[in-house]
Amino acid sequence: MASAKIAIYTALGANLAIAITKFIAASVTGSSAMVSEGIHSLVDTFNEVLLLLGIKRSQKPADTKRPFGYGRELYFWSFVVSLLIFAVGGGVSFYEGITHLQHPEPIENPVWNYIVLGIAFVLDSISLVTALRAFNAQRGNQPFWAAVKESKDPATFVVLFEDASDVLGLILAFLGVFLGHQLDNPYFDGLASILIGCLLMAVSAVLARESRSLLMGEGAHPSVVQQAVELTQSIPTVLTSVETLTFQMGPEEVVLIQRVAFQPGLTTADITREIIHIRQTIQNAMPTIRQVFIEPVSESDPPNQTR
Repeated sequence: MASAKIAIYTALGANLAIAITKFIAASVTGSSAMVSEGIHSLVDTFNEVLLLLGIKRSQKPADTKRPFGYGRELYFWSFVVSLLIFAVGGGVSFYEGITHLQHPEPIENPVWNYIVLGIAFVLDSISLVTALRAFNAQRGNQPFWAAVKESKDPATFVVLFEDASDVLGLILAFLGVFLGHQLDNPYFDGLASILIGCLLMAVSAVLARESRSLLMGEGAHPSVVQQAVELTQSIPTVLTSVETLTFQMGPEEVVLIQRVAFQPGLTTADITREIIHIRQTIQNAMPTIRQVFIEPVSESDPPNQTR
Protein backbone atom coordinates (compact mmCIF):
# COMPACT_ATOMS: atom_id res chain seq x y z
CA MET A 1 0.00 0.00 0.00
CA ALA A 2 2.89 2.38 0.74
CA SER A 3 4.34 1.97 -2.76
CA ALA A 4 0.88 2.57 -4.24
CA LYS A 5 0.52 5.84 -2.33
CA ILE A 6 3.92 7.03 -3.57
CA ALA A 7 2.82 6.34 -7.13
CA ILE A 8 -0.46 8.20 -6.56
CA TYR A 9 1.22 11.27 -5.04
CA THR A 10 3.74 11.34 -7.90
CA ALA A 11 0.93 11.16 -10.46
CA LEU A 12 -1.07 13.81 -8.60
CA GLY A 13 1.74 16.35 -8.63
CA ALA A 14 2.64 15.64 -12.24
CA ASN A 15 -0.93 15.79 -13.55
CA LEU A 16 -1.77 19.02 -11.73
CA ALA A 17 1.29 20.81 -13.11
CA ILE A 18 0.71 19.41 -16.58
CA ALA A 19 -3.00 20.34 -16.64
CA ILE A 20 -2.20 23.99 -15.89
CA THR A 21 0.46 24.23 -18.59
CA LYS A 22 -1.70 22.45 -21.18
CA PHE A 23 -4.64 24.81 -20.67
CA ILE A 24 -2.32 27.81 -20.94
CA ALA A 25 -0.88 26.45 -24.19
CA ALA A 26 -4.36 25.64 -25.53
CA SER A 27 -5.55 29.20 -24.85
CA VAL A 28 -2.56 30.62 -26.73
CA THR A 29 -2.58 28.23 -29.71
CA GLY A 30 -6.25 27.26 -30.03
CA SER A 31 -5.36 23.57 -30.29
CA SER A 32 -8.26 21.17 -29.79
CA ALA A 33 -5.90 18.30 -28.96
CA MET A 34 -4.28 20.42 -26.24
CA VAL A 35 -7.70 21.21 -24.74
CA SER A 36 -8.42 17.47 -24.68
CA GLU A 37 -5.06 16.75 -23.09
CA GLY A 38 -5.67 19.49 -20.50
CA ILE A 39 -9.03 17.92 -19.63
CA HIS A 40 -7.35 14.52 -19.51
CA SER A 41 -4.72 15.72 -17.01
CA LEU A 42 -7.32 17.57 -14.92
CA VAL A 43 -9.49 14.46 -14.69
CA ASP A 44 -6.45 12.39 -13.74
CA THR A 45 -5.61 14.89 -10.98
CA PHE A 46 -9.10 14.56 -9.54
CA ASN A 47 -8.87 10.79 -9.88
CA GLU A 48 -5.72 10.65 -7.75
CA VAL A 49 -7.53 12.62 -5.05
CA LEU A 50 -10.39 10.10 -5.13
CA LEU A 51 -7.97 7.17 -4.90
CA LEU A 52 -6.27 8.74 -1.89
CA LEU A 53 -9.71 9.27 -0.35
CA GLY A 54 -10.51 5.61 -1.00
CA ILE A 55 -7.28 4.45 0.64
CA LYS A 56 -7.88 6.64 3.70
CA ARG A 57 -11.48 5.50 4.14
CA SER A 58 -10.57 1.85 3.57
CA GLN A 59 -8.22 1.96 6.55
CA LYS A 60 -10.93 2.87 9.06
CA PRO A 61 -11.30 0.19 11.74
CA ALA A 62 -14.36 -2.03 11.81
CA ASP A 63 -17.31 -0.86 13.89
CA THR A 64 -20.89 -1.87 14.58
CA LYS A 65 -22.03 -0.31 11.30
CA ARG A 66 -19.38 -2.10 9.24
CA PRO A 67 -18.35 -5.18 11.27
CA PHE A 68 -16.14 -6.43 8.41
CA GLY A 69 -14.37 -3.11 8.03
CA TYR A 70 -14.24 -0.44 5.33
CA GLY A 71 -11.78 -2.10 2.97
CA ARG A 72 -14.12 -2.04 -0.01
CA GLU A 73 -14.18 1.77 0.05
CA LEU A 74 -11.06 1.59 -2.12
CA TYR A 75 -12.83 -0.70 -4.59
CA PHE A 76 -15.80 1.68 -4.77
CA TRP A 77 -13.69 4.77 -5.43
CA SER A 78 -11.57 2.90 -7.97
CA PHE A 79 -14.78 2.08 -9.84
CA VAL A 80 -15.85 5.74 -9.67
CA VAL A 81 -12.46 6.76 -11.08
CA SER A 82 -12.88 4.39 -14.03
CA LEU A 83 -16.29 5.90 -14.79
CA LEU A 84 -14.91 9.43 -14.60
CA ILE A 85 -12.17 8.54 -17.08
CA PHE A 86 -14.89 7.37 -19.49
CA ALA A 87 -17.54 10.04 -18.93
CA VAL A 88 -15.41 13.14 -18.39
CA GLY A 89 -12.01 12.34 -19.87
CA GLY A 90 -13.03 10.23 -22.85
CA GLY A 91 -16.43 11.80 -23.50
CA VAL A 92 -15.31 15.42 -23.38
CA SER A 93 -12.21 14.72 -25.48
CA PHE A 94 -14.31 12.95 -28.10
CA TYR A 95 -16.85 15.81 -28.14
CA GLU A 96 -14.07 18.40 -28.39
CA GLY A 97 -12.63 16.56 -31.37
CA ILE A 98 -15.99 16.35 -33.17
CA THR A 99 -16.57 20.06 -32.54
CA HIS A 100 -13.15 20.90 -33.94
CA LEU A 101 -13.84 18.85 -37.08
CA GLN A 102 -17.12 20.72 -37.56
CA HIS A 103 -15.50 24.11 -36.97
CA PRO A 104 -11.78 23.72 -37.79
CA GLU A 105 -9.40 26.45 -36.69
CA PRO A 106 -5.76 26.67 -37.73
CA ILE A 107 -3.18 26.17 -34.98
CA GLU A 108 -1.29 29.31 -34.01
CA ASN A 109 2.13 29.38 -32.33
CA PRO A 110 2.66 25.58 -32.30
CA VAL A 111 5.99 26.08 -30.53
CA TRP A 112 4.10 26.54 -27.27
CA ASN A 113 2.39 23.20 -27.82
CA TYR A 114 5.70 21.47 -28.43
CA ILE A 115 7.21 22.95 -25.27
CA VAL A 116 4.26 21.94 -23.12
CA LEU A 117 4.03 18.48 -24.67
CA GLY A 118 7.75 17.96 -24.07
CA ILE A 119 7.50 18.98 -20.40
CA ALA A 120 4.38 16.87 -19.95
CA PHE A 121 6.03 13.86 -21.59
CA VAL A 122 8.97 14.03 -19.17
CA LEU A 123 6.75 14.41 -16.09
CA ASP A 124 4.30 11.71 -17.18
CA SER A 125 7.15 9.35 -17.99
CA ILE A 126 8.57 9.80 -14.49
CA SER A 127 5.13 9.13 -13.03
CA LEU A 128 4.70 6.07 -15.29
CA VAL A 129 8.04 4.60 -14.20
CA THR A 130 7.09 5.11 -10.53
CA ALA A 131 3.71 3.43 -11.06
CA LEU A 132 5.29 0.57 -13.03
CA ARG A 133 7.79 -0.08 -10.25
CA ALA A 134 5.00 -0.20 -7.66
CA PHE A 135 2.99 -2.59 -9.84
CA ASN A 136 5.99 -4.82 -10.58
CA ALA A 137 6.80 -5.03 -6.88
CA GLN A 138 3.25 -6.25 -6.28
CA ARG A 139 2.99 -8.72 -9.17
CA GLY A 140 6.36 -10.44 -8.68
CA ASN A 141 6.88 -13.08 -11.39
CA GLN A 142 3.29 -13.09 -12.63
CA PRO A 143 2.58 -12.21 -16.28
CA PHE A 144 1.36 -8.65 -16.69
CA TRP A 145 -2.29 -9.28 -17.59
CA ALA A 146 -2.60 -12.12 -15.10
CA ALA A 147 -1.36 -9.76 -12.39
CA VAL A 148 -3.94 -7.13 -13.38
CA LYS A 149 -6.77 -9.67 -13.28
CA GLU A 150 -5.68 -11.19 -9.96
CA SER A 151 -4.61 -7.99 -8.21
CA LYS A 152 -6.56 -7.11 -5.08
CA ASP A 153 -5.16 -3.57 -4.94
CA PRO A 154 -6.74 -1.50 -7.73
CA ALA A 155 -4.83 1.65 -6.78
CA THR A 156 -1.64 0.28 -8.35
CA PHE A 157 -3.04 -0.73 -11.73
CA VAL A 158 -5.43 2.25 -11.97
CA VAL A 159 -2.53 4.70 -11.66
CA LEU A 160 -0.42 2.60 -14.03
CA PHE A 161 -3.10 2.58 -16.74
CA GLU A 162 -3.75 6.30 -16.24
CA ASP A 163 -0.08 7.15 -16.67
CA ALA A 164 0.26 4.87 -19.69
CA SER A 165 -2.76 6.55 -21.33
CA ASP A 166 -1.22 9.94 -20.49
CA VAL A 167 1.96 9.10 -22.38
CA LEU A 168 0.07 7.65 -25.36
CA GLY A 169 -2.29 10.64 -25.34
CA LEU A 170 0.67 13.02 -25.48
CA ILE A 171 2.04 11.19 -28.51
CA LEU A 172 -1.35 11.47 -30.24
CA ALA A 173 -1.59 15.17 -29.33
CA PHE A 174 1.91 15.81 -30.70
CA LEU A 175 1.07 14.07 -33.98
CA GLY A 176 -2.16 16.06 -34.25
CA VAL A 177 -0.43 19.38 -33.69
CA PHE A 178 2.59 18.54 -35.86
CA LEU A 179 0.66 17.18 -38.85
CA GLY A 180 -1.99 19.87 -38.57
CA HIS A 181 0.63 22.61 -38.67
CA GLN A 182 2.99 21.07 -41.23
CA LEU A 183 0.21 20.16 -43.67
CA ASP A 184 -1.85 23.25 -42.85
CA ASN A 185 -4.78 20.94 -42.12
CA PRO A 186 -6.57 21.57 -38.77
CA TYR A 187 -8.54 18.35 -39.16
CA PHE A 188 -5.54 16.39 -37.87
CA ASP A 189 -5.83 18.24 -34.57
CA GLY A 190 -9.50 17.32 -34.22
CA LEU A 191 -8.79 13.72 -35.20
CA ALA A 192 -6.10 13.51 -32.51
CA SER A 193 -8.63 14.70 -29.94
CA ILE A 194 -11.09 11.99 -31.01
CA LEU A 195 -8.39 9.31 -30.79
CA ILE A 196 -7.46 10.52 -27.30
CA GLY A 197 -11.11 10.20 -26.32
CA CYS A 198 -11.28 6.65 -27.71
CA LEU A 199 -8.06 5.76 -25.87
CA LEU A 200 -9.49 6.98 -22.56
CA MET A 201 -12.74 5.11 -23.11
CA ALA A 202 -10.84 1.88 -23.80
CA VAL A 203 -8.73 2.31 -20.65
CA SER A 204 -11.86 3.11 -18.68
CA ALA A 205 -13.56 -0.09 -19.86
CA VAL A 206 -10.63 -2.22 -18.64
CA LEU A 207 -10.43 -0.46 -15.28
CA ALA A 208 -14.21 -0.56 -14.76
CA ARG A 209 -14.27 -4.32 -15.41
CA GLU A 210 -11.51 -5.07 -12.93
CA SER A 211 -12.75 -2.64 -10.26
CA ARG A 212 -16.31 -3.95 -10.59
CA SER A 213 -15.11 -7.51 -10.10
CA LEU A 214 -13.41 -6.53 -6.84
CA LEU A 215 -16.38 -4.49 -5.69
CA MET A 216 -18.81 -7.34 -6.32
CA GLY A 217 -16.75 -9.66 -4.12
CA GLU A 218 -13.78 -11.67 -5.33
CA GLY A 219 -12.31 -14.57 -3.44
CA ALA A 220 -8.75 -14.46 -2.16
CA HIS A 221 -5.90 -15.63 -4.36
CA PRO A 222 -5.73 -19.45 -4.63
CA SER A 223 -2.34 -19.45 -2.91
CA VAL A 224 -3.93 -17.77 0.13
CA VAL A 225 -6.69 -20.39 0.24
CA GLN A 226 -4.18 -23.23 -0.14
CA GLN A 227 -1.99 -21.91 2.67
CA ALA A 228 -5.01 -21.57 4.99
CA VAL A 229 -6.08 -25.15 4.23
CA GLU A 230 -2.57 -26.46 4.87
CA LEU A 231 -2.36 -24.63 8.19
CA THR A 232 -5.74 -25.99 9.25
CA GLN A 233 -4.93 -29.54 8.26
CA SER A 234 -1.59 -29.34 10.07
CA ILE A 235 -3.51 -29.33 13.37
CA PRO A 236 -3.41 -32.94 14.73
CA THR A 237 -7.06 -32.93 15.78
CA VAL A 238 -8.25 -31.92 12.30
CA LEU A 239 -9.33 -34.72 10.00
CA THR A 240 -9.75 -32.55 6.91
CA SER A 241 -10.92 -29.16 5.65
CA VAL A 242 -14.19 -29.98 3.90
CA GLU A 243 -14.70 -26.55 2.38
CA THR A 244 -12.88 -23.21 2.40
CA LEU A 245 -14.55 -19.98 1.33
CA THR A 246 -12.95 -16.54 1.19
CA PHE A 247 -13.88 -13.05 0.10
CA GLN A 248 -11.66 -10.03 -0.29
CA MET A 249 -12.74 -7.05 1.80
CA GLY A 250 -9.75 -4.93 0.78
CA PRO A 251 -6.22 -5.21 -0.62
CA GLU A 252 -4.97 -6.58 2.71
CA GLU A 253 -8.22 -7.76 4.29
CA VAL A 254 -9.57 -11.29 3.77
CA VAL A 255 -12.50 -13.04 5.44
CA LEU A 256 -12.10 -16.82 5.72
CA ILE A 257 -14.86 -19.36 6.33
CA GLN A 258 -13.94 -23.01 6.79
CA ARG A 259 -16.01 -26.13 7.33
CA VAL A 260 -13.73 -28.49 9.20
CA ALA A 261 -14.07 -32.17 10.07
CA PHE A 262 -12.39 -33.04 13.38
CA GLN A 263 -11.07 -36.37 14.60
CA PRO A 264 -13.82 -38.53 16.17
CA GLY A 265 -14.11 -38.71 19.93
CA LEU A 266 -13.63 -34.99 20.65
CA THR A 267 -16.00 -33.35 23.08
CA THR A 268 -17.76 -30.04 22.43
CA ALA A 269 -15.26 -28.32 24.72
CA ASP A 270 -12.37 -29.91 22.80
CA ILE A 271 -13.75 -28.74 19.46
CA THR A 272 -14.27 -25.22 20.78
CA ARG A 273 -10.67 -25.12 21.98
CA GLU A 274 -9.39 -26.43 18.64
CA ILE A 275 -11.39 -23.85 16.70
CA ILE A 276 -9.69 -21.10 18.70
CA HIS A 277 -6.34 -22.80 18.01
CA ILE A 278 -7.00 -22.93 14.26
CA ARG A 279 -8.03 -19.27 14.20
CA GLN A 280 -4.90 -18.17 16.04
CA THR A 281 -2.64 -20.35 13.88
CA ILE A 282 -4.03 -18.92 10.63
CA GLN A 283 -4.05 -15.28 11.73
CA ASN A 284 -0.53 -15.46 13.18
CA ALA A 285 0.81 -16.88 9.91
CA MET A 286 -1.41 -14.79 7.61
CA PRO A 287 -2.06 -11.27 9.01
CA THR A 288 -4.16 -10.30 5.98
CA ILE A 289 -6.86 -12.74 7.10
CA ARG A 290 -8.75 -10.49 9.48
CA GLN A 291 -11.78 -12.69 10.18
CA VAL A 292 -11.83 -16.49 10.54
CA PHE A 293 -15.02 -18.50 10.96
CA ILE A 294 -14.82 -22.25 11.59
CA GLU A 295 -17.84 -24.57 11.33
CA PRO A 296 -17.34 -28.14 12.59
CA VAL A 297 -18.90 -30.74 10.26
CA SER A 298 -18.60 -34.43 9.51
CA GLU A 299 -16.17 -35.56 6.81
CA SER A 300 -19.03 -36.78 4.60
CA ASP A 301 -20.90 -33.47 4.80
CA PRO A 302 -20.97 -32.04 1.23
CA PRO A 303 -19.84 -28.44 0.46
CA ASN A 304 -22.55 -25.78 0.54
CA GLN A 305 -22.21 -25.06 -3.20
CA THR A 306 -23.36 -28.56 -4.09
CA ARG A 307 -26.55 -28.39 -2.06
